[in-house]
Amino acid sequence: MSHDDFEIEPVEGLPEKPPEGEQILWQGRPDWWRLSIEALSLKWVAGYFALLAVWRFISVVDLMPLGRAVGAAVPFMLLGLVVCGLLIAVAYVQARATMYTVTDARVVMRIGAALTVTLNLPYTQVGNAMLDLRKGGTGTIALETLGETRLSYLVCWPHIRPWHMRQAQPALRCIPEAERVAHLLAEAAQARVSVPKVTRDLPTRAVAAE
Repeated sequence: MSHDDFEIEPVEGLPEKPPEGEQILWQGRPDWWRLSIEALSLKWVAGYFALLAVWRFISVVDLMPLGRAVGAAVPFMLLGLVVCGLLIAVAYVQARATMYTVTDARVVMRIGAALTVTLNLPYTQVGNAMLDLRKGGTGTIALETLGETRLSYLVCWPHIRPWHMRQAQPALRCIPEAERVAHLLAEAAQARVSVPKVTRDLPTRAVAAE
């Protein structure tokens, strides 16, 4: 299901060359800006520190001159800028370290900045795919796995459907042209799952009782 990707990739995003006949339909990374907003809650964090700065200003503006009241709020603004900068840096590094691959047989997710892990999800182990489309065409495609497939929410974060911790659902987060990718994935999965499996029925030999 997964492995630590320490070797050189023969194809970017894949731990080994695809089997003969398997075709890569799409490869892409998260949009780092959308990832910082949706996965790391950049706007909420910025709003929190802005609210702290305003609260500090209002609480002291009646007790000191206007310039000093503004100066009392500045540390909260600077701290907010530092935290938001760190979140943006994390989102950028995560996006650059990630490669999503959709083939006609599976979805492969190379994720992780510090510890790289590759998730291999054949369509036969995917029960459903859900698209969360956002403005600008970016979106997230969450994959609901079947059977005994279990994934760690923390290991997969932020490439996971938010708040689904008990049954973690890996997700292609904040990808451009998400609707087109979802159509490609759906068509490939339908074609793969509908292919009949041919098995050879070996003849049984009758044993004559003596």
